[in-house]
Order: sequence, then C-alpha cells, then structure tokens
Amino acid sequence: MYIVGSYTLAVILCFVTMLCWGSWGNTQKLAAKSWRYELFYWDYVIGIVLFSLLLAFTAGSFGSEGRPFLQDLAQVSWTSVGWVALGAVVFNVSNIMLSASVSLAGMAVAFPLGVGIALVMGVLNNLLLHPAEGQNDLLLWIGVVLVVLAVVVNGIASGKVSKNQADKSQNRKGIILAVLAGIIMSFFSALVYNGVDLDNFAAPAAGKMTPYTAMVIFACGMFLSNFVINTIVMKKPFVGEPVTYKQYFAGNFKTHLVGILGGCIWALGTSLNYICAGTAGAAVSYALGQGAPMVAAIWGVFIWKEFKGASKNVYWLLACMFALFIAGLACVVMAGQ
Repeated sequence: MYIVGSYTLAVILCFVTMLCWGSWGNTQKLAAKSWRYELFYWDYVIGIVLFSLLLAFTAGSFGSEGRPFLQDLAQVSWTSVGWVALGAVVFNVSNIMLSASVSLAGMAVAFPLGVGIALVMGVLNNLLLHPAEGQNDLLLWIGVVLVVLAVVVNGIASGKVSKNQADKSQNRKGIILAVLAGIIMSFFSALVYNGVDLDNFAAPAAGKMTPYTAMVIFACGMFLSNFVINTIVMKKPFVGEPVTYKQYFAGNFKTHLVGILGGCIWALGTSLNYICAGTAGAAVSYALGQGAPMVAAIWGVFIWKEFKGASKNVYWLLACMFALFIAGLACVVMAGQ
C-alpha cells in the first residue's frame, strides 16, 4: 500500500484534506433547489462508500510496504472494527445535527460554533488518546486558538450580511444542536484511530488495521447507521415537512450524481487525513483538516459572491479572518516538526 514517508508531504496532503472538507458542501448547492438535505445525504454517503472501496483496491493494495487491503481486512480484530464503526456512527449523528442547526440558526451562527467546539475538543481528545513524540503542544494550541478566532470572525462577518431572520425559538434550538454536534463530532477521529496502528503503517500490529481498511469500515458504518439515523430525520425532520424514500428515488440522475460527487470529495479528504496521521500526528492532521470553514468562506467570498454589496467593515473582518487563519495554520504546521 502507499505510505506517506515525509512530514512535508503529510502536511501538504492535510491541506488537501482541508480543501476537500471545505468544498464538498458546494455539491449540495449544485443539486436541485427542491432537493432536501436528508435526500442529498443518502447520495453523499453512497459516494463515500464507493470512493473508499476504490482507494482501498488501488493505493491500499499496491506497493511493497504494509498489508494490502484484503489481507489486512482478513486479520482485523472485531475490537478494532468496533472502534472504527463507532467513530462512523458518532460522525454521522454529529454531521446531521450540524446540518440541522445550520437550517435553524443559520450558517453564521451554527457553523462557527459547532466546528469551533469540534476543533478544540477534537485536538484535545487526540492529544490525550494518541500523543505524538516530539510535538510542540503549546505551539499546536496557539494555532488552534488562532484558527478558532478566524472561524468566529468569519461568523461575525457572515452575520452582518445574513438575510435569514430565524425566530428566537428556532435560533435557540439551532444553537443547542450546534453545541451538541460540535461536542459529539470531536470524538470521531480519536475513536477511529483506536482501531489503527498509528506508530507503524508498514507493519501494523496484529488485529489493527491500515488507514485504507479503516476508511472502508468507516464508510460502511456510515452507510448502515444511515438506515436508522437518516430515516428518523426524514420522518421527524428538525425543520420542514417529512420526506420519503419515494421522493429520493424520484430524483433525476444528475441530482444523485452530484450528491455522490460530494461524498467522493469528502472521502478523499478523510482518507488523506487518516493516511497522514501516522507521520504528522493525529492531533496535527485533525487540526489542519478542521480549517475547512475557512475554505468554505473562500468559496463563499470569491465564487458564490455571498458578501457582494457588503460594507467595508465586513471586508475588514474577512481580511482579519484570513490573516488569523494563515497564522494559525502556520503554528499547527510548525508544532508537528
């Protein structure tokens, strides 16, 4: 299988993770306007499963180092499978809750709050459960704080141009969901890494799995848990009318394909995050990936023109946001060297 051998390459691939995590949401914008998130999410999960299998049978099976995918899968212990599957369920619950909070409280409030909590607590969880030797934890935390500040400033800027005026009860419900989503999401990567041998990808311990196998188990866990989690949300949505499977199968091919593309983009980013964790460290790779809101902000500013016509103060806030973001990422990168 392919193994990342240098810290520099690992950091570059973690930036690709950040780009993917911050960009897959564009596919939801490209789907049909009447296509509800609950329906889009099925195609998104299917895309994750398909891409994880493609990667496992290519990069995860070729090369002279490590165990190829099928050989690795055959020796994995049920304990390791359980940890990765649990991580998938945790992520699925938190991701759906975060999306619901955005629909209730708006992107400007929910996303910075949820992702900010997930970033801080996620780095802490990975530091406690999967510490890396030689890592500068103080510099890492300085970088995390700067990135969180950037996320908050982005939220303030978005709030100044947001036209969504949710009532107080909806807003309160959205904030509660965002907080819960952030707390729950912070655990998913640390849980997954319990089933992976982060110290030796080339010769993983017996029962542990390679990142490629972990991604396949994770994707299957998302898909299977979706029959329970997303079905409940479809029948009892946080906002809007219930949707049915009949509506899903009535969607056209292009709409389904766009959702699958979104899943493939997210799966590429997550796979690279797992692959780089052994070289960059679990906390550093997770922190870099969670800079995704800034990537989404770049899409919003330059492609979707979401800030068109905004005041000069908003653009100053955006400039401050990008400066904090760049400084934070620089600290995170230096912390792992």
